Amino acid sequence: MATITKISAQKRKGRYNIFLDEQYAFPVSESVLIQFRLAKGLEIDAQLQAKITAAEAKAQSYQLALNYLAHQLRSEMEVRRYLKQHDVTYPVRQQVIERLHQLKLVDDANYAASYVRTMKRTSDKGPIVIQKKLQEKGIAPELILNALDLYSDEALLASGLKVAQKLAYRYRRLSFRQQQQKIRLGLRQKGYPQDLVSQLLDRLDLQKDDATEWQALVQQGQKAWHKNARYPDKQRRQKTKQQLYRKGFALLQIDRFLAEQPVETEKAGND
Repeated sequence: MATITKISAQKRKGRYNIFLDEQYAFPVSESVLIQFRLAKGLEIDAQLQAKITAAEAKAQSYQLALNYLAHQLRSEMEVRRYLKQHDVTYPVRQQVIERLHQLKLVDDANYAASYVRTMKRTSDKGPIVIQKKLQEKGIAPELILNALDLYSDEALLASGLKVAQKLAYRYRRLSFRQQQQKIRLGLRQKGYPQDLVSQLLDRLDLQKDDATEWQALVQQGQKAWHKNARYPDKQRRQKTKQQLYRKGFALLQIDRFLAEQPVETEKAGND
């Protein structure tokens, strides 16, 4: 049986070195020092030292978790993953998580609700994207659904309409059909469900304007016409027509545009 002959404070606050029989033995945190009432003259056998070592591992892991939580809220899975990355054993991870639960420092329901409120306030993401992000953080499905209830139908519609309006402006120089397709795709990528996307397009009340459509066709057509300049005239017209049709323009307008392009002398070219 060994005896504590010296206890010295480390430079790091709250940490101490324990000396047994005049020899350095092991370090402890202040909480472990108090828990086991470690003091000079205390005799320590192998069993007690093992308990101290286990308690110290738990104390260090708990402090590690607190440091990780100090900057922002974390889900339980994130904390577990962080501790595992720092080689904390599974039994100790379990003990740390249980304590964090007791102190409400880890609470997935609160985390999910806070995440939804933040996304609602600071982003234009829809519920599908938010749900996926929470799933990636290990939040249980029922907790995700409860949190998403904080996003009212009115708020969701207002947020989605802002996104739709931005997309409509961004794609205003495309054909009417392609503009609608781009807006629909953009809303889906932002995480808005299909039924809501249809509502948002109705709210936009986009109207096809022949003058605007023609202007867009001319702009896109000129790009395609120049791009295909290396081809013989007939092939050049065919490729330009195909490209404009894929962009959603009407064949009648495409033929009108091509009719206005000068006919060039046939020349050899490679497809």
